[in-house]
Amino acid sequence: MKRVLVAGGAGFIGSHLCDAIINNGDQVVCLDNLITGSKDNIVHLLDNPRFDYIEFDITNVNILKLIKDKYDKIDEIYDLASPASPVDYILYPIETLTVGSFGAKNLLDLALHYGSRILMASTSEVYGDPLEHPQQEEYWGNVNPIGIRSCYDESKRFMEAITAAYIRKYGLNAKIARIFNTYGPRMRLNDGRVVPNFISQALNNQDITVYGDGSQTRSFCYVSDLVNGLILLMASGLNTPVNLGNPDERSVMDFAKDVVGMLPTKSKIITTALPKDDPQRRKPDITKAKKHLSWSPTIGFKEGMQLTIEYFKKRLR
Repeated sequence: MKRVLVAGGAGFIGSHLCDAIINNGDQVVCLDNLITGSKDNIVHLLDNPRFDYIEFDITNVNILKLIKDKYDKIDEIYDLASPASPVDYILYPIETLTVGSFGAKNLLDLALHYGSRILMASTSEVYGDPLEHPQQEEYWGNVNPIGIRSCYDESKRFMEAITAAYIRKYGLNAKIARIFNTYGPRMRLNDGRVVPNFISQALNNQDITVYGDGSQTRSFCYVSDLVNGLILLMASGLNTPVNLGNPDERSVMDFAKDVVGMLPTKSKIITTALPKDDPQRRKPDITKAKKHLSWSPTIGFKEGMQLTIEYFKKRLR
């Protein structure tokens, strides 16, 4: 039985990853400071003897002593600890920068101590507003280093850089996942991303707010597909960035229309000003994941959306 540490394990993606690890018969040590995570996401695991929850901030250097004193081994570490939405860019810019720098270094040092495999959750945001489409891992990106989104973009770019340095200097067995737009149950209702925004607006018969003219595109991957990709990447021999996302690209306007069509709602679609530095196109090239991980998404858009809508209906009752 492996012992797997999941930083950010009470978050949207992290909690689903904890479920998958537990279901595989392994043990989870879940770390989260609950800035954007929620114990509601892991409440069903709290009484499981193979699940430990520790409320802690990984940017605190005392994390090294905390874990070393408590556990004789950590086989794998997943770093999913970071605010990750447009709302968070405004509320938690410093926390976002520090968790991607100090927090990442602390976990890399922890992996060195235990000889653990470690997977760092990066993001498609490292590509910024891309000049290449679709985005391949070799593309260096088009990022505004001081813009409103830079706290997230640059923290993840730093995370990748320090991880690569640990691989080169120490031979650390580290992985880098570039995660594209992911959706599903346990998303926060007010996190500012289009999936929770549009669904909650439609369920409340409010106008669905599309930024700009809605021609900007996103590629939506259901959370169970993403988690499967993370687990496969952790087990692989790859140590360079890998895109994980669904290449099913659709415009934000078309997505808004899809939501209206899936729900009995009186909502109308309206447009408003586009936020600064909002990427115009986003689509992963997943050739590398297909070749080396035999991974590609399996959950179709309508199936994933129905599961997500049902979750939001329960939350909004």
